[in-house]
Amino acid sequence: MTSETGFDPALLDQFPIRAPRPEGEVEELERIWAAPKGLALLTAVNNNYIGFFYVATAFLFFLLAGLLALGMRVQLALPLQGILPQDTYNQFFTMHGTVMMFLFAVPMVEAIGVMLLPQMLAARDLPFPRLSAYAFWAYFVGGLCFFASLFVGLAPDGGWFMYPPYTSMAYSPGINADFWLLGIGFIEISAIAGAIEIIVGVLRTRAPGMTLARMPVYAWAMLVFGVMIIIAFPSVILCTLLLEIERAFDWPFFDPTRGGDALLWQHLFWFFGHPEVYIIFLPASGLVSMMVAAMARTRLVGHSFVVLAFLATGFISFGVWAHHMFTTGMPNLSVGFFSAASMAVSVPAGIQVFAWIGTLAVGKPRYNAPTLFMVGGLIIFVMGGLTGVMVAMVPFDWQAHDSYFIVAHLHYVLIGGMVFPLFAAFYYWTPMTSSRALSERLGQWSFWLMFAGMHLTFLPMHLTGFMGMPRRVYTYLPDRGWTLINMISTIGAFVLAAGVLVFLFDLARNFRFTVDDDAGNVYKGGTLEWLPTGLYSTRSIPVVRSREPLWDDPAICEDVEKGRYLLPNAPTGQRETIITSPLRAEPEYLQIMPGPSAWPLLAAVFTAGFFLLLTVQAYGIGFVSGVIAIMCVLRWLWDTDRVVKEEEVDVGGGILLPTYVTGPRSHGWWAMVILLIVIGMIFVMGLFGFFYLYGVQPDFWTAPAGWEGAAVVVPLYALAAGLAWLARVMLAREATQLWTPGVLYLCAAVALTASVGGDILFWQASGLMPQDSGQGATVYVLLALEAMLAGIALLMAAYLSARNSRAMIVRPRNNSMDLCVLFLLYAAAQGGLTAIVTRAFGG
Repeated sequence: MTSETGFDPALLDQFPIRAPRPEGEVEELERIWAAPKGLALLTAVNNNYIGFFYVATAFLFFLLAGLLALGMRVQLALPLQGILPQDTYNQFFTMHGTVMMFLFAVPMVEAIGVMLLPQMLAARDLPFPRLSAYAFWAYFVGGLCFFASLFVGLAPDGGWFMYPPYTSMAYSPGINADFWLLGIGFIEISAIAGAIEIIVGVLRTRAPGMTLARMPVYAWAMLVFGVMIIIAFPSVILCTLLLEIERAFDWPFFDPTRGGDALLWQHLFWFFGHPEVYIIFLPASGLVSMMVAAMARTRLVGHSFVVLAFLATGFISFGVWAHHMFTTGMPNLSVGFFSAASMAVSVPAGIQVFAWIGTLAVGKPRYNAPTLFMVGGLIIFVMGGLTGVMVAMVPFDWQAHDSYFIVAHLHYVLIGGMVFPLFAAFYYWTPMTSSRALSERLGQWSFWLMFAGMHLTFLPMHLTGFMGMPRRVYTYLPDRGWTLINMISTIGAFVLAAGVLVFLFDLARNFRFTVDDDAGNVYKGGTLEWLPTGLYSTRSIPVVRSREPLWDDPAICEDVEKGRYLLPNAPTGQRETIITSPLRAEPEYLQIMPGPSAWPLLAAVFTAGFFLLLTVQAYGIGFVSGVIAIMCVLRWLWDTDRVVKEEEVDVGGGILLPTYVTGPRSHGWWAMVILLIVIGMIFVMGLFGFFYLYGVQPDFWTAPAGWEGAAVVVPLYALAAGLAWLARVMLAREATQLWTPGVLYLCAAVALTASVGGDILFWQASGLMPQDSGQGATVYVLLALEAMLAGIALLMAAYLSARNSRAMIVRPRNNSMDLCVLFLLYAAAQGGLTAIVTRAFGG
């Protein structure tokens, strides 16, 4: 009996196949998946290399941010010191928080996902390896350039939260704030690209038989992590864009004298900022859930409850953002709701904590370096969670807000919930990427120094907060009674740094990067990342029948290595992996994967150049850099939608899979849907800003609004959508000339552009200008977002025409055409909704 995908699950029962494999298959796989040599290694797209580069860069930013923290602690060790001048201290403070949150924490957990997930899912690679490469290089180049601003006196100094009006042009006239706004917006784009890769990878590249119930708990954590990123990060992209537009063009989004509101920034920023804490925590929690089972030599207690806790945390965290705003004068009803949500989010965290304790209790734990870091992190995180419940209570928060108590709480949560689990993961998974494991003795020295230093540094800060020491001060008077406590915190910071230094020494002494001769499964984990691997990941892709295959089938490593499972060779002679169904992980088709390429690297460099040149107001060169970046992206995409001559191939055991599919079965379709969700979230946040200003500003409407223009533009948007869909339909008709769908799509893109152009002309004719009021600013930014989509649609039309001229648009269905049509349908729907909403609340 076949399933809903048309695949007969009984075919998987024949594996492992004991028949001998032909000679030369391994050599062929090694040739196809070989990494470039020398400087060409920078063009590698394989997850082994990109993941390693990613982790190393994120750890570099951790060290740099730590050095900034030591500088601040030296300044605060004694009162009235002048080691760091006030402006320099503000830059250190801003860069420390920004680098830790934006350049270390999120990129690090994303980097570990890029490195671990293909091996853990037994995939040859994630589905979009060039996108992973682009995400890394964009982060690497943009992050280093952003940090370098510190050395030329241009680093931002408005805090990592960049509240207006302190960061408006009136109070921050230099380009320091622009470095933050454009740099962080760009880096978040990199994070979203990585999240798309991870979501599609988890849902579509799992080994056959790895149903959702059998999926490793870490994969669940990364799936929720990716979904949270695509929902939360568009908000920070929008608010940084709005503030930069206000600074550059004087559109008053946050100016209350002209119909804006400074609190709009806080709502948009913290809608991202508080879920980010859980975005950081959930992957670390997934790592702990994997390691605690291996260290205790037993299965994770309450696996299903832990997964449900991940889902609950992701959901509840989006109702918590305004607990950072209890002192801003919100209505009592709102304060009560956010207070309750802030306390409720601790429940799923508690479920995970008790699951880990239960696993350690029923197992036989080994107290080595990974276990010590896990247990130490658990203790620290619970202490931070308890103070979190305290600040969730509004009367207490009113007293402790903006004091050093909050600094202590924040660091206990982040260091216990992410940093200590990260170091545990380093010790546990290093044998997967190194020919030598790290030292147990040095690992335990590192732990005890870090654990003691952590408490010496931040536990006294609770007391300084109670004694009235405010956050973000660069010095203090000697008669406040804070001197001894600050000195203890400073000593503790250096003890903590000593523990990190011991770890660095251990890395230098023992870490030797490798892709095929690693130290192996030192801690006897039961999941698939410990299978024998090369650059092609597993020699053959196993059929999964349990959650810990290595524990339940001791012969699986040998069977995989001898090619007794699926895809033991390269049937098309190219890089390949099996795409499986999202629920039951049944094989659906064979994905042809792109190989090494310089285009993602060049695209990232010129994208970074575009944003950095805008920062220094070199608009002409910046525009040229942006155009080159777009051309590089199009060139890399050119190779990713090719039809091979083999329509079906045997992937082992007589199982035939197609090599090309379109529509919702395609992994590209899933990626486009996720991208449209990101764009939709930016639009939703824009509408939130519109309605927020409409509600808080009595004179929001400073110019008349009407329906005259809507009678023209809304039908035009509908026409654009209809033409795009007709282009897709005509492609399937053999009697139609092949150029006809391309012409229809071009007409659809032109109609979309005419629609948004007509809408802009209507508002200009009505006398509403973006510089005049909050209404004008929000209306025009919504129109600008739609204009950007129209420009992309025109670019897509040119791309389709170019592919058609090279006979690369094939009948009856083509992924390039499908995805372009899907994009334009969404753009038309968003444009029509913009036209209706911006008129419905006028007059």
